[in-house]
Amino acid sequence: MHAAGMQGALADVTRLLKGQTPVGIFPGLLPPSLLAARALSRKILPPSLGRIGDLEVRLARTGAEVRGAQALRYGVFFEEMSAVPRMGAQFLRRDVDAYDQICDHLLVIDHALPPAKPFGVARPTIVGTYRLLRQDVAELAQGFYSQHEFDLGPLVARHPDLKFLELGRSCVLPPYRNKRTVELLWHGIWAYVLAHGIDCMIGCASFEGTNPDALALPLSFLHHNARADEEWSVSAKVSRHVQMNRLPASAIDMKRALHVLPPLLKGYLRLGAKVGDGAVVDRAFGTTDVFIVLPRQAISERYISHFGADAGRYAA
Repeated sequence: MHAAGMQGALADVTRLLKGQTPVGIFPGLLPPSLLAARALSRKILPPSLGRIGDLEVRLARTGAEVRGAQALRYGVFFEEMSAVPRMGAQFLRRDVDAYDQICDHLLVIDHALPPAKPFGVARPTIVGTYRLLRQDVAELAQGFYSQHEFDLGPLVARHPDLKFLELGRSCVLPPYRNKRTVELLWHGIWAYVLAHGIDCMIGCASFEGTNPDALALPLSFLHHNARADEEWSVSAKVSRHVQMNRLPASAIDMKRALHVLPPLLKGYLRLGAKVGDGAVVDRAFGTTDVFIVLPRQAISERYISHFGADAGRYAA
């Protein structure tokens, strides 16, 4: 790397460590109210949220574990998929942003694998992760992550008495993209929802690719068949709004449309989720994003029965 490139990389790393510090490096930088809100989950949730064989789901407990989740995200988003890393992320080989220090990080850990030892510090082998941001924490910080793409204000204003939870940065290592891992992630989310009294889950789901015309079939399918009603609707920001209604309903091959939906998005729809109005092209991540809204009251009863009304199905 030439001198100018190295200086740019070091500047990016410096910015990450100053303004976008991962949990556990400089926790004192956060105001006391935000530190207290962020720490609540560790007080009200058990150390383990569930287990299937050697796989366990729980929240990250240390900064090293959060960095492990960031490294997993980097491998999936930037090495496997088409996201373009900033120089700082490339230097660190971790997907890092300012939200990491205020979110809870849900982990699936494979205890059959030896712990990773980056820089000589042992940490469990993380094979799946989700990032969780509660409304009470978001309101003390910079708001929800998805507010950069979608206008959440009207949704929250229509439901002032509800508690929202943003789900994001979901990824799983390729060998673990199976029913067991996904079930554990959702078991952990359900336990988290119950413990915090969450009323509605929100977030973005992504299609690979930044050409909406190439995604006309699935986007149109969602527009005609899975749009949220007015009570729960969220619109893409005007400056970033991409029309989802690209094909008439009569032209949609339903079987093919379902086949090309990303597995995560299909999972949300099965649970009872709906999508917002308009998509957003995220060129940095090489994706086209749609907004997901999943009120707790809309979750299919069979899924609640499956995981247990008290999230006890896979309790450790």
